[in-house]
Amino acid sequence: MPSSFRNSVIQRAREIWDARPIFMDTETTGLHNSAEIVEICLIDHAGEVLLDALVRPRRPIPLDTMRIHGITNEMVAQSPTWLQIWPQVEELLRNRLVGMYNAEFDQRMLQQSHLANGLPWRTPTWQVFDIMKMYTDFSGAWKWQKLEDAGRQCRIPLPNSHRAKDDTLLTRALFEHMATSLP
Repeated sequence: MPSSFRNSVIQRAREIWDARPIFMDTETTGLHNSAEIVEICLIDHAGEVLLDALVRPRRPIPLDTMRIHGITNEMVAQSPTWLQIWPQVEELLRNRLVGMYNAEFDQRMLQQSHLANGLPWRTPTWQVFDIMKMYTDFSGAWKWQKLEDAGRQCRIPLPNSHRAKDDTLLTRALFEHMATSLP
């Protein structure tokens, strides 16, 4: 990849970083079209947790999904529902620049959680940027990288545990790495 292309990615990352974005990740009941959010985390530009919450889905978490993220039906049994937590999430996202690793997936899960709970989906007031796509361009890879692989490639010593807080912290650190890299 030409260095001028990588430099343009670094420049764009710096512009976004200077705008003080927030970062978000979700864990879900699966990948399918009826999957719902079971955990959500939002972290600010400085790395402070704004929200880290389990969410009780309308349907049980499948066993194969529990094996991936470790979130059980018992863990979410007393957690707020999407209807209960959405106002807080919406307030934190409102009019913000929001970084996500594989943003299409997390945005789809927001919409599906709305649908599962009978909430109308409205055009978001926040602007999303996809750190996975930016990292692909930054690294010169020909395909998207898993978050844990990207973190390892950048020597970021944070885990990718498939839990929302850890993954959001890693996403933020990866983006900071891109934004502060030398051209």
